[in-house]
Amino acid sequence: MAVYALTIFTGAFLLFQVQPLIGKYILPWFGGGPGVWTTCLLFFQVLLLGGYAYAHWISERLKPRAQAVAHLALLAAALALLPITPNDSWKPSGQGNPTLQILALLGASLGLPYFVLSATGPLMQHWFSRTHPGRSPYRLYALSNAGSLLALVSYPFLFEPHLTRRAQSCWWGWGLAAYALCCALCAATLWRAQTEKADPTAPGAADPTPCDAAPTAPQAAANPSALRCTFYVLRSAPLLWLLLPACASVLLLATTNKLCQDVAVIPFLWVLPLGLYLLSFIICFDSPRWYLRPLLVPALAAVLAGVCWALFRGPDLSIYKQVAIYSGGLFIACMVCHGELYRLRPDPRRLTGFYLMVAAGGALGGVLVAVVAPLVFKDYYELHCGLVLCGLLIAGVCARERRYVTTGLLTLGVAALAVVLWHQVRNTRAGAVFKTRNFYGVMTVYEYNHDDPKSRYYLLLHGRITHGMQFADPERSRWPTSYYGPDSGIGRAVLALPPEPRRIGVVGLGTGTLTALGRAGDYFRIYEINPQVCQVATHWFHYLSQSPGQVEVALGDARLSMEKEPPQRFDLLALDAFSSDSIPVHLLTKEAFQVYERHLAPNGIIAVHVSNHYLNLQPVVANLARQFGYQAAVIDYVDDDVEYWLYSSTWMLLCRSEDVLGSAAISELAYRANTNATKIPLWTDDFASLFQILQ
Repeated sequence: MAVYALTIFTGAFLLFQVQPLIGKYILPWFGGGPGVWTTCLLFFQVLLLGGYAYAHWISERLKPRAQAVAHLALLAAALALLPITPNDSWKPSGQGNPTLQILALLGASLGLPYFVLSATGPLMQHWFSRTHPGRSPYRLYALSNAGSLLALVSYPFLFEPHLTRRAQSCWWGWGLAAYALCCALCAATLWRAQTEKADPTAPGAADPTPCDAAPTAPQAAANPSALRCTFYVLRSAPLLWLLLPACASVLLLATTNKLCQDVAVIPFLWVLPLGLYLLSFIICFDSPRWYLRPLLVPALAAVLAGVCWALFRGPDLSIYKQVAIYSGGLFIACMVCHGELYRLRPDPRRLTGFYLMVAAGGALGGVLVAVVAPLVFKDYYELHCGLVLCGLLIAGVCARERRYVTTGLLTLGVAALAVVLWHQVRNTRAGAVFKTRNFYGVMTVYEYNHDDPKSRYYLLLHGRITHGMQFADPERSRWPTSYYGPDSGIGRAVLALPPEPRRIGVVGLGTGTLTALGRAGDYFRIYEINPQVCQVATHWFHYLSQSPGQVEVALGDARLSMEKEPPQRFDLLALDAFSSDSIPVHLLTKEAFQVYERHLAPNGIIAVHVSNHYLNLQPVVANLARQFGYQAAVIDYVDDDVEYWLYSSTWMLLCRSEDVLGSAAISELAYRANTNATKIPLWTDDFASLFQILQ
């Protein structure tokens, strides 16, 4: 058994170690948003389904020795495709569907190795059943998930902080070679095993391991009603094999989306939900004694109430409370889904078909969240749907077992849950005149003071963060508002520029408010990755059309766009992509600033908007200032109740010229940032950690 255990553990470790690694590689290419990781998870789940289908097919269609030959041949082909690092030719141009581009990139870079690894669990368990008749293989599935969990936990704490991405990729390649050797040993064991006719688990042979999820024949004969109930449950079991893991998958991706939107798109917040998801598999599939329905179903009701409370509180909750509540809700819900799934497991003869349905459920959940939800919903409602679905499935399972009292109580609870979630959704829609969603997130336009023409204004939210506002009154509509007032850091930076026409670059469009600070002859080049932001900024807001300067919008990721452009000689480059809770980390690395340097005029200013609910970005920018020889000044603006259209903001201004930072426009409001002593390491593409800057 040891060789099978080692092979399954190694394969599972590699399978999940590569997920955050490859996600970190491509995250900067597609804007650094939550949709990147969601699409990656979709790819992994679909390919896992493909691997399980392959394992099921060869176990049903090929003799044992042919199975060994086929799998080793695929492994050899996968080794020949190393390394797995994506080629720069896959970098997007800013056009096309990002979801399809990411799926194609992952398929070309990682497809075959991941496909082979994904077949490990069911195929090795099938081989184990043939070489060890009469022994249950299901604990090997728990071992597989333990390997996956170890890979996820070790990545943000061991591999990511100490190894570059290239080194991680190299070590992963050597791991795949070690896995191939383990597979060869398993194949040799299978090769020497009994012939298929002597195999007691072959089709038509006696069942050595009856299914312990159903009553034995004597028990059923003594209780006809139990026989009818068992028959009904087993008839519906394949559907439950699909729906229970699909529900858990929906909750996994929806929770990951929620955490990444509200905090940051980082491997830790990818790993945490996925790790809890796997932990529930490990616990439930290790032994029947771990899933206690009378204990876990009430616990599910409690955590669902907590999630509802967190949804209503929104950004008022601290980062730690949000992570704890949403993660706890995910874990208990997955425990219930996977516990019920384990109760319905078949005997080992149907093992590969069972795992195929489980993988199909996981892939179905991924498709629903990553593909269907953005097309159907205008906001992130899949978490709401997943919570209700979880309650309905548990009520349905109890109904199939004719536990009518429990079913009734659960049905009432699900109805109450649906009403509460409906009210939460209704609250978020109050005052909204426009809402849209795409790969990059949800945008909502709100109208306020409709009955007061002088004070009427529109406000844009991206997720839960304000990205600009504008008065409808023609006179007030030209006022710079929100984070861009005359006394804000960016307002003072513009004021400090020379009087002749200025060239200003802006990373992040929002409503285009910053262009209100321009003068005739100024040139604004604005980089925006989300095409729907451009549509909203031109339809609902009028800063771009009213600006006295010339305005051009470059679609695509700012960093990738600048890499391709000739030097722009910006007098001011405003980096305004970090006020959201989910920040694009790749725009604050050493490599990113090397790109900015090429586009900056002599004595030009880099203005970084570092206002953030949960992260203290000042040490990160201070490190970059020290690395590139900039002087750094900080301007804090604190809002008041009188000018409600101006928001508190913190901007860091970087410039090599003492005269610029020492000008009256800046010096009277600024204080110098400490760039000499900080415990935060310099961020690079290979290393960027948010743990040390949480506040």
